[in-house]
Amino acid sequence: MNEAVRETTADTGIKHPLDPISAIEITRLKAVLEENGFKGESTRYSYVMLREPSRETMATFKPGEPVAREIGVLVMDVAAREVTEIVVDIPAGKIIHQRSLDPARDGWGPVLDEDYVAAEEISKADPRFVEALAKRGITDLDKVFCCPLSAGVFGHEDELGRRMLRVLSFYAPDENAIHELWAHPIEGIVCHVDLTDRKVLRFVDTGYMEVPQDRGDYLDPSITPRETMKPLNITQPEGASFTMKDNVLEWENWSVRVGFNGREGLTLHDISFKDGGKKRSILNRASVSEMVVPYGEPQPTHEWQNYFDAGEYQFGRLANALVLGCDCLGEIHYVDATVVDDFCNPVVLPNAICIHEEDFGTLWKHTDIFSSRADVRRQRRLVVSFFVTVGNYDYGFYWYFYLDGKIELECKATGVVFTSGRPEGDYEWATELAPRLGAPQHQHMFSARLDFAIDGLRNQVDEIDVKRLKMGKGNPVGNAFTREITRLKTEADAKRVAKNDLGRIWRISSAEKTNHLGEPTAYVLVPEGLPLLLADDEASITKRAGFATKSLWVTQFDRDEMWAAGYTPNQHPGGAGLPAYSAANRPVDGEDIVVWHSFGLTHFPRTEDWPVMPVDYAGFKLRPENFFDRNPTLDVPKDPNGAHCCHSNKTAAE
Repeated sequence: MNEAVRETTADTGIKHPLDPISAIEITRLKAVLEENGFKGESTRYSYVMLREPSRETMATFKPGEPVAREIGVLVMDVAAREVTEIVVDIPAGKIIHQRSLDPARDGWGPVLDEDYVAAEEISKADPRFVEALAKRGITDLDKVFCCPLSAGVFGHEDELGRRMLRVLSFYAPDENAIHELWAHPIEGIVCHVDLTDRKVLRFVDTGYMEVPQDRGDYLDPSITPRETMKPLNITQPEGASFTMKDNVLEWENWSVRVGFNGREGLTLHDISFKDGGKKRSILNRASVSEMVVPYGEPQPTHEWQNYFDAGEYQFGRLANALVLGCDCLGEIHYVDATVVDDFCNPVVLPNAICIHEEDFGTLWKHTDIFSSRADVRRQRRLVVSFFVTVGNYDYGFYWYFYLDGKIELECKATGVVFTSGRPEGDYEWATELAPRLGAPQHQHMFSARLDFAIDGLRNQVDEIDVKRLKMGKGNPVGNAFTREITRLKTEADAKRVAKNDLGRIWRISSAEKTNHLGEPTAYVLVPEGLPLLLADDEASITKRAGFATKSLWVTQFDRDEMWAAGYTPNQHPGGAGLPAYSAANRPVDGEDIVVWHSFGLTHFPRTEDWPVMPVDYAGFKLRPENFFDRNPTLDVPKDPNGAHCCHSNKTAAE
């Protein structure tokens, strides 16, 4: 690398190939794009992300050396209807990859910030929309909130090549309580908005006239806060047990490199555990690649509702600014994140990532009945999290690392359920929350991308089911049971569905390393085994969210295969992402592999979810199996929280 390029690398502040992109790099990216003609009033930039280095680059990198940096970007000329995928070598200042996309075949980029404003303006300028509102007694358009939603693909020929949104509307009678607008859906009206030609391409009015009137104010001043809850203080007088330096988080044998981007949000890299003084790799990378929210109300106003929150809305850009004392308790370390707006300008999200420790009850305990000796150690976990708000819903993503080597992802869903007008009487598609107010059933389906590296890059996957054995020879009294273990050898073999009745788990093990007993070192993926995508096999959403039809996918590692539903899911007709990746049917037995896990919630709303929803949970666990030679927590000290961590209501005399 010449000296000029070396200086260019150094002054960005980047020290490692996996460091999150910096504001300086974003500025240079834009300059390179403009120098190559990608500029103008109608030019917009999306998916501005680090193209993570190749395995070879990572293997040869040494601290202090110049850092290879490539940034990918999707450039849209919204007027010319042109979409281009580009990769820029930042130190070299040049484009190294460029590919034109066909929106009708490949999809558009994500919804732009300005599109929300445009869709509302277009809808309110349409006389059919204004007339339909007037029929429902609504004449003040300032009190109408238009909710633009991603359009999907439903075979409408006139939508091909057009950037579309579908608009539902809500009534906000009180400007001081606009957060309660979800209580007043204006049912029966849909504007199918063409953003390209700025018009309502199709207008739907089913004739449903009722607008729910009951308030849905979760901040109602008439609600008196209870006075029975006494303070619960979480303190660490000596500070936290973890350290964070140059994006590397160190805690109790764990080492994790922390990243963030505007599409996925939080990303974790180089996850390893120090065992007997030796750093052992577990995962190269872990993230939530995609999430889709399909709705199940088959009415013209709602049958098309399904959203890809990462690919269509870039939920990393929607991360909350976390506030001390509100989202977490204890000694907290916050990390800012830099994302990119639609004009390729850097935007800093303050306190986007929260890192803290939590007590988690008993780690291990035993009372010896012969010596009357009792021993107990407390479990603790490190939490790395972020929260996003996507319209009405709020999602928290919490990665947990435990003292005994377990890893867990917990996704939290809260916020306000999406509402609809609901006919009186029996109606199977939506729960009645208030008179005439419904909440349609829906799902929240996530895809975790887990780039495993159990003691190295060569890994293998076994599917393990429990198995009953018949009474007979070898099992004379019928008490025996065993496990059935099946090696997943190809990508076709490795499209699997969780089965709780079989206790199905998947074991990811090293193809090269064994423990002291000769067993392959491994981690087990333990799924929750909840329902997968429930839409019909021929439904549009099933074709577009194929990842959610299987609990497990295993693919051979490819640097650019990152997205469970494909690179550009917005108005993509389907088949992209995991179905396309795995179509090559590459070998995955003893190869450099990526494990993808689909999981989620099936939500039939209840009255307790209104007017704001208590948190619901979905996730999975990764548990070491024969990874360690014995329990790795034998050195955890007794009572690490201090002698005064507990108080009793009994005195010694009692």
